[in-house]
Amino acid sequence: MKELPETAACTRGNRPRGRPGAIRPKPHFDLRRWMKAMEETTASRSGNFVEQIIREDLESGKTKKVITRFPPEPNGYLHIGHAKSICLNFGLAEKFGWDCNLRFDDTNPTKEEVEYVESIKKDVAWLGFRWANLRYASDYFDQFYLWALELIRAGKAYIDHQSPEEIRKTRGTLTEPGVESPWRNRAVEENLDLFEGMKDGKFEEGSCVLRAKIDMAHPNVNMRDPVMYRILKETHHNTGDKWCIYPMYDFAHGYEDAIEGVTHSICTLEFQDHRPLYDWFIDNVSVPHKPRQYEFARLSLTYTVMSKRKLLELVTSKCVSGWDDPRMPTISGLRRRGYTPSAIRRFCDEIGVAKTNSMVDIEFLQFCIREELNKTANRAMAVLRPLKVVIENYPEGQVEEMEAIDNPETENSTTRKILFSRELYIESDDFMEEPPKGYFRLSPGKEVRLKHAYFITCKSVVRDGSGQVTELRCEYDPSTRGGDAPDGRKVKGTLHWVSAPHAAEAEVRLYDHLFTLRNLDEMEEGKDYRDYLNPGSLEVLKGCKVEPVLAGCAAGDRFQFLRHGYFCADPDSRPGKPVFNRIVSLKDSWAKEQKKA
Repeated sequence: MKELPETAACTRGNRPRGRPGAIRPKPHFDLRRWMKAMEETTASRSGNFVEQIIREDLESGKTKKVITRFPPEPNGYLHIGHAKSICLNFGLAEKFGWDCNLRFDDTNPTKEEVEYVESIKKDVAWLGFRWANLRYASDYFDQFYLWALELIRAGKAYIDHQSPEEIRKTRGTLTEPGVESPWRNRAVEENLDLFEGMKDGKFEEGSCVLRAKIDMAHPNVNMRDPVMYRILKETHHNTGDKWCIYPMYDFAHGYEDAIEGVTHSICTLEFQDHRPLYDWFIDNVSVPHKPRQYEFARLSLTYTVMSKRKLLELVTSKCVSGWDDPRMPTISGLRRRGYTPSAIRRFCDEIGVAKTNSMVDIEFLQFCIREELNKTANRAMAVLRPLKVVIENYPEGQVEEMEAIDNPETENSTTRKILFSRELYIESDDFMEEPPKGYFRLSPGKEVRLKHAYFITCKSVVRDGSGQVTELRCEYDPSTRGGDAPDGRKVKGTLHWVSAPHAAEAEVRLYDHLFTLRNLDEMEEGKDYRDYLNPGSLEVLKGCKVEPVLAGCAAGDRFQFLRHGYFCADPDSRPGKPVFNRIVSLKDSWAKEQKKA
């Protein structure tokens, strides 16, 4: 894996004033610069910094066998940022033959659901990883309770009756110490009795909590008597109604690692300030093993949000169709869109594991899938906005089979037969009555090539009552079968097409960025992230015409639609009624010229 280079165009920019550490991405993705930077840095680096730490620990004998874990909270679906953590934790285990556990940090029953548990397991497996053990934080609730008692008996924990708001107010600031709770110094026996009462359901939610007794003047605010347990009279997906007290994440996390023998607990940077607390809980009870926490930069991606809370809001407010909406950055959304596990794994590997946060351009993710599908996806012809063409000098009733190669990027590629007839469909955008300079597609009197077939020339147009062009009348040159003229004449335009009598009808969904703002951290003051939702993020085209072979494709099948991009059959597809999602587009030279105009 490669640590992101300082010169990488997709992650570096000017630092805005007044926001230390913030990174302003460049407005355009420079792929060449990115790849050059990656090539220059790859040769001089062997693994990321986490891997280097592990190698040093193994060489020194500090660690005999490395155990990692991926610990998601089952309160939502995983997204591309989690994929980076999955690839790191499972990738290290896979590389060296170690164990990596999948562990659910299920300590908050108010937000966790079995649906999320199952989706997470599916996503990890789909990415190609296998866990050594499947674990739940809730498996250890009994032991957590015993360690809480151990801290109380040692005078290092106490029951506090302050409200959550009072605790927040007395916590202090970065420049001012906190204020001790009036119940901080109550007797050990009283704390034990009250904690047992909390466990037995004798107190209402919010009436009291168990706090660690550390230091209310500690420079690290996380060390100012953090809450260890709170009362939640909720049914838990794994333990049912056994418990009405639940541990906080900071309390449980290190103990989970200790029980499982995790050697390197790899977290994202927001937990860096929590590491002293992680160590304090470990050091102050009789754990069977002492893990060590390490932090890496989380993934931020342009044109999207990575907050589970915000993603849930998008789902519940019906801004998207669900967690697997192809516009979502969730793994399930990317899977439905048509991304492959290998492309995502490559993306996570290439962006590297760094120690500082940065913004990665979504164009690089698109590059990874585009490059892969260019080599693996079969070609097909699909007309998204059909315009009928009648070849007047082609024999009525005649049908020919044209041979087409499935993937020219593959050695010994298979071929398929394409039916050609008198009536065809081409793209409506491939015809202009009054074309501007540089337009090489079809126009009155102009000759173009039909891919895999013949040269045709437009002779006239047919209009409807409103004056719209509904049909083109053309002639073909029988001598140009296969796409070449025996007299050597050349044409600049090559169009894709489908035979009208044989075409299958399809629905095509064209997806774009979910948000219009490249970096959602740079919202205007007073605006919400939903103010930047892209109204053009989805365009649904019905009545598209595709090759008949596409009518029977299965959900997940991927194709390159010539001149359009890469597409994936959606689960909404039915026999004879395929639905395709655009994964990523191809470069369109004409569109680029239009933008310049």
